[in-house]
Amino acid sequence: MMMLLKLSDVVSGYTDMDIIRGVSLEVHKGEIVTIIGPNGSGKSTLMKTIFGLVRLRSGKIEFDGVDISRLRTDKIVRRGMAYVPQERNVFPSLTVMENLEMGAFIRKDKFREGLEEVLTIFPELKDKTGQKVGTMSGGEQKMVAIGRALVLKPTLLLLDEPSSGLSPKLIDNLFKKLVSINELGTSLMIVEQNAKKSLTVSHRGYVLEMGMKRFEGEGKSLLTNEEVKALYLGG
Repeated sequence: MMMLLKLSDVVSGYTDMDIIRGVSLEVHKGEIVTIIGPNGSGKSTLMKTIFGLVRLRSGKIEFDGVDISRLRTDKIVRRGMAYVPQERNVFPSLTVMENLEMGAFIRKDKFREGLEEVLTIFPELKDKTGQKVGTMSGGEQKMVAIGRALVLKPTLLLLDEPSSGLSPKLIDNLFKKLVSINELGTSLMIVEQNAKKSLTVSHRGYVLEMGMKRFEGEGKSLLTNEEVKALYLGG
């Protein structure tokens, strides 16, 4: 499979503290890759480092064959990467359509084509494009946040805790949507506390602990790894 994202010995953090300590990992084109680990293991910091929001201290990040280690976030977006943070990433006072339009601000010419795909994945939003997002349920707001990241049809979508705050039924629906996004050609890198659910739909996974890679393997093999099960999957 062709390499899409490659991290080599990445070290990053805040002020004088290294949070990510020498992590190497890969995402291939067409893959869903999940990163799991205990709270405080550096999963979100790793995502932000890849997306240019946390400064890389050393190591190298390559995306689609290009070294993006020192690129600004807007340049990374133009190259085809999108990011949905854990915090509810929507504008509550704006409508669904206005939120989606915000996702295409750097390439407005691509918006119509991207919008059609977003509404195919999230048909629940079709009749609500004029509704203010602040009046919507948590699950619907999550759809808007992911949809806004998808309107530019990224080749790689980073998702930080997408199931956070959702009911079990909505979580099931969300992961079906993520599989659909992947089937339409977008690779996914997911940080997720609901490790079992995410690894079940993932081609491969990584386990972080204290900012370092502890395990890696196919999603289903990590689910059955006795040490991983005992430490991170509740036995």
